[in-house]
Amino acid sequence: MPASQPPPSGPPPAPPPALPLLEELLAGAHVVSLPMRVKFRGILQREALLLDGPLGWGEFCPFPEYGDPEASRWLAAALEAGWQGFPEPLRTVIPVNATVPAVAADRVPEILARFGRVDAVKIKVAEPGQSLDDDAARVAAVREALPDAAIRVDANGGWDVLTAVEALTRLSAVGLEYAEQPVPDIAGLAEVRRRLRAAGTPVLIAADESVRKEDDPLKVARAGAADLIVVKVAPLGGVRRALDIVAQAGLPAVVSSALDTSVGIRAGLALAAALPELPYACGLGTVSLLAADVTRDSLVPDDGAIRVRDVAADPGLLDEYAAAPERREWWLERLRRVHAVLAAG
Repeated sequence: MPASQPPPSGPPPAPPPALPLLEELLAGAHVVSLPMRVKFRGILQREALLLDGPLGWGEFCPFPEYGDPEASRWLAAALEAGWQGFPEPLRTVIPVNATVPAVAADRVPEILARFGRVDAVKIKVAEPGQSLDDDAARVAAVREALPDAAIRVDANGGWDVLTAVEALTRLSAVGLEYAEQPVPDIAGLAEVRRRLRAAGTPVLIAADESVRKEDDPLKVARAGAADLIVVKVAPLGGVRRALDIVAQAGLPAVVSSALDTSVGIRAGLALAAALPELPYACGLGTVSLLAADVTRDSLVPDDGAIRVRDVAADPGLLDEYAAAPERREWWLERLRRVHAVLAAG
């Protein structure tokens, strides 16, 4: 395992504020359902609960299948944004990659056009019901459209070890910057990495789910299972906790999003802006995959980057895209349960 990096010098960070009362959160809660331009993670509507805090807006949008203990980290991140604020930035312009979902190869130009000029592209692979030929065609279409871009693929743990090695050996022909979570578990990541190295296949391994979904997000670094880690603010419990995890892991980090609105992307930008080093373009351009947003000045890429700035939810858009009453109540009940998890420590 690489040596852990020492924490930044200077005064210790201020303790987090006290947990806001549930009644305060419910009073400032807005639930939206935003249409997607293309299916992503199997959904065509992205639901999110927005919280209007004294220091800004926070976003609570764990996917429906996540249990309350895991979702509590997402709420902690939303409360950091609205009730504590973000650390001071070290940079104000964040390079971002385009994201290509698991679409047919002939749709790649249409998807890329929404991002404008980019220097890096993340491509979803290992989609259930699709084949390696589908993946290879999609990756080749991106390379044809962008001959000089850095290409990374994301399998979301969809392969086993043998399939991952076969797939990455084949896809490496276009030149891959790295492969994100090719298999679901840490031991498998380590084995894929070992086999690729032994074969001389130049593909770095990035861990995503093996960081954010583990009870100990540093396991992947201790196991030597990855060359870099993908960090997302909401699943890790906030910007400050993500910064601490990166420092302890001692590995290069890529900041990514969890299919957030611009409110959630603002938190991702805060993390990218506060990291001591930012060696890779970030996966924070995913608002371009939404057909609507909660602000009229969305945080989307311009010339391959997003400038760090605050955003506020627009009352008209909150009304226009308000979730159906039964879905609003589902989210409010979830907020009640998850708040109780945080209150219990």
